[in-house]
Amino acid sequence: MRVLVIEDEPQLSLRVEQALEAAGFAVDVAFDGEEGWFLGDTEPYDAVVLDLGLPRLDGVSVLRRWREAGRAQPVLVLTARSRWAEKAQAFDAGADDYLTKPFEMDEVVYRIRALIRRAAGHASPEITCGPLRVDTGSARVWVDGQPVALTAQEFRILSYLAHHQGRVVGRSELAEHVYDRDEDRDSNVIDVLIGRIRKKLKVEVLHTLRGQGWRLEAPADA
Repeated sequence: MRVLVIEDEPQLSLRVEQALEAAGFAVDVAFDGEEGWFLGDTEPYDAVVLDLGLPRLDGVSVLRRWREAGRAQPVLVLTARSRWAEKAQAFDAGADDYLTKPFEMDEVVYRIRALIRRAAGHASPEITCGPLRVDTGSARVWVDGQPVALTAQEFRILSYLAHHQGRVVGRSELAEHVYDRDEDRDSNVIDVLIGRIRKKLKVEVLHTLRGQGWRLEAPADA
């Protein structure tokens, strides 16, 4: 899953970035509203962490521009502004959740996970697909109750497919959601990782549709 952090305080943005990366997310960072708006308008993020008091373009304006353009990525607002009128303004502009500074980094991670999960239509942090169980909170995977060890990148791919199970996910879409903008998005690497995941799972839940992509789907007899 890929998250955009828009925060002009360097130390705070670094702490948020590190916390999200430690939780398994691919993270891009912008330090002003104009750059943040542009990235959110042109890149497919699964969620955004947005400060309100930004230089060049304030957070509320960023939100309004996205929503007016039909950008539906869930947005968690982080701000030092605690007055209800300011919170209401952010929600009216299209915010999905709100945290007032100072805050715990773990809470940012948990709220982002919840926003992504709900946006994909999942109420529980555990997503099942036949014998496969994916815990998006702890980044653990089981097949028939037995744990499966995946690398961070393998889990990121499986997690995205699990959030969107039953739908064909193309190679370019998968690359856009599991790599940040500075990583090399070599499609051949994704093929290799998909192959490794399939071997580790040892069950027919990850299907390849030639020329289209992949679909996570429970076996017919599950």
